[in-house]
Amino acid sequence: MTKTTTQGGGWTDEERAAMKAHAEEMKRAGGKGAAKAADEAQACLDKIAEMADLDRDLAERVHAIVTATVSDVVVKTYYGIPAYARESGKVVCWFKAAAKFKTRYATIGFSDQAALDDGDLWPTEYAVTSLGTAEEKKVTALVTKAFA
Repeated sequence: MTKTTTQGGGWTDEERAAMKAHAEEMKRAGGKGAAKAADEAQACLDKIAEMADLDRDLAERVHAIVTATVSDVVVKTYYGIPAYARESGKVVCWFKAAAKFKTRYATIGFSDQAALDDGDLWPTEYAVTSLGTAEEKKVTALVTKAFA
């Protein structure tokens, strides 16, 4: 595994980039109405387009699943990664590319806003190495439940 370097304050290069991306997101969030939503959605698509091939393919498929499954989803970025929120702007789920944090698999994660509660213990992040028919059905079911 590649070791990341830290700069002043002990943050890795990837963490510093995520914080910079979040600052840009906050600036975009100051907009209004349809223009703001379009800017946020375009920022998400731009982040997907920047990804390496495998991550990009997975992110495009996750994006298609979420946008087809949730009619009122708000598409945006969250710390520089593709994210999907309720109309309130609260992020419910996201896609984290493997290459971004130098991990061996991408992940689909869910925030505390996701309605995935199942007793006292449940997963909030899933490793993704490929998306076949069975995996797409599982992601669709998770997204449906998360946004319920």
